[in-house]
This record gives sequence, structure tokens and C-alpha cells, in this order.
Amino acid sequence: MAPQTDLKEVVDSEIKEWHFHIYFHQRNAAEHHAALELRDAVLRLRRDGAFVAVPLFRVNTDPIGPHPCGSYEIWCPTESFASLYSYLCVNRGDLRDHELRAAWIGPSFPLDLTLLPRLSNEVPLQYPSLQLGYSSTNPKISLEDRKKVGAHVEHVLRSEKEAARAPTD
Repeated sequence: MAPQTDLKEVVDSEIKEWHFHIYFHQRNAAEHHAALELRDAVLRLRRDGAFVAVPLFRVNTDPIGPHPCGSYEIWCPTESFASLYSYLCVNRGDLRDHELRAAWIGPSFPLDLTLLPRLSNEVPLQYPSLQLGYSSTNPKISLEDRKKVGAHVEHVLRSEKEAARAPTD
């Protein structure tokens, strides 16, 4: 099947909500603890307005459905996908890893990582003339405004029994 090229069809079929599944070996206390720490961190950052992400209240300590090990789900609207995805890639630790910040759409494929250059702390700017990405000059949302958004999201989610609550610290 050829990829869709009709603009209306592409826009209408855009994915609006995402689910991230965090896995841990259910008999590995360290992984289970790390998974719960990551969940609490996501909840705190949601409360503070970093992104909108809703870990479900339930944490599965055994395989359930298609999930082969302990897990929990984080729901995320498309508006926060990039922020949450970036956060999880950088902060997931050893919980789920292909190699550093990698993720797969579809089945994984073996990679020869010896062909990659060494990692650098410097981010190379690509197409800085577009002023997007790391070259963006757009004003950033203030931390105070983010906290207001986070507080609003927490207030709305109080009535949702499946949504986990942010820690109160």
C-alpha cells in the first residue's frame, strides 16, 4: 500500500492520543522501584506543567494482556507527545532500552553501533536558518505559566478515578 498523500486524509488521520508502557521485571525489586520512581517523577512534572501525562493509577505487577512483564501505562495527548517522549528517552534509566535514546516504530532491527561516531555533549545545529528546534528564537513558556497549566490539569484530574495523583511534596 502506498503512503497517504491526500492532505485532508493525512490531517484527519493524525494520532491524537498516545500510550507509553513502562516495563519492569516483576521479580526485580530494583527495576520495580525505578519504574515507580519514574512514575512519580512524571506525576510531579505534570503537576508543575512540564507536560500533560496521565499515568494510570493501576501498576501491573504481573504480566497482563499483551504485556509480558510488570508494567504501567502513561496516557499522553499529542500536544505533549514530544515533551514526554523526550523526557522518557533521557530519564528512563535501564527500564527499557535499545541503545541510549532509541525507540522503534514496528519491530526492532539489529544495528551495528560500532559505525556511529563517539557521543558528544555538543548538539550540532541543523538548518539554523529555519530557527526551529535548538535554533528556535520563539519565546519559551515561563515556568510560572507552566505551573499554572500543571495546577489546572491536576484540578481537572481529581475527578478521574483512573488517573494517578501527583505526589504532594
